[in-house]
Amino acid sequence: MSADGLWILKGGREFRPAPFCVYGIVNVTPDSFYDGGQHETTEAAVQHGRRLVDDGAHILDIGAESSRPYAAPVSLEEELARVLPVVDGLKGLRDVAGLPVPLSVDTYKAATAAAVLDAGADIINDISACAFDPALRDVVAQYRPGYVLMHSLGKPGTMQDAPTYVDVVDDILAFFEREMAALTAAGLPEGHIVLDPGIGFGKTMEHNFDILRHIERFSTLGRPVFMGLSNKSLFGALLGLAPHERGTATQVATALLVGRGVRYHRVHDVAATVHTLRLVAAMGAV
Repeated sequence: MSADGLWILKGGREFRPAPFCVYGIVNVTPDSFYDGGQHETTEAAVQHGRRLVDDGAHILDIGAESSRPYAAPVSLEEELARVLPVVDGLKGLRDVAGLPVPLSVDTYKAATAAAVLDAGADIINDISACAFDPALRDVVAQYRPGYVLMHSLGKPGTMQDAPTYVDVVDDILAFFEREMAALTAAGLPEGHIVLDPGIGFGKTMEHNFDILRHIERFSTLGRPVFMGLSNKSLFGALLGLAPHERGTATQVATALLVGRGVRYHRVHDVAATVHTLRLVAAMGAV
């Protein structure tokens, strides 16, 4: 991995976290596990995205279909109706440093990805590694956006049904090597890819903590590590915390991870995360 965590986005734009990237979550959904329904209208979602940028978000991640365990799928038509107006309302924003804010869209559908990239999005955040809709690989090869390659053991409706691995870290490393090779062979340059081990996606609490304990191993693949553990169920399983009680645990884990080389952090509470990571940086741990 390059020392500065360089990520190439749509149009060849270079994005460098300085020294970290806070990826603010904008859920345009009625049923996401943490904030479902709070921002499901276009107006509320756009206002929330603008507020996250004011709080210090470097990138906004817009999602129109919940990927929580056992979530029901959303039709293409519904996903587009939810996400396109929000992309339109948020494009052109600049962050607190005056830099353009890239827009990411959380989708596994090829048609949605093409539509949002045409509409101004810069990144596709795909929970499926192109497995749920194989045509997505052709879309990202054609548009060459930034691409979050995430590991999931199956679809949300089944992924938590007794997930099993030989060795969770070795298995995910092999998965990333295989899927990066497929993406680059299709035409997406490796510099456009970041790697998300998929905390909570087809993993038990023990699997999740094995991944976090060995997070440095994923950097050996030469691409930045992207982490999405904000308020997730591993904190509930370990500490007995409800979703809205997991903020402190999220910040502690995030601080530890940035000190171990993880630069991209997808979070709900942008302001708290910016404070956490500025403190980590001031203490010389990143």
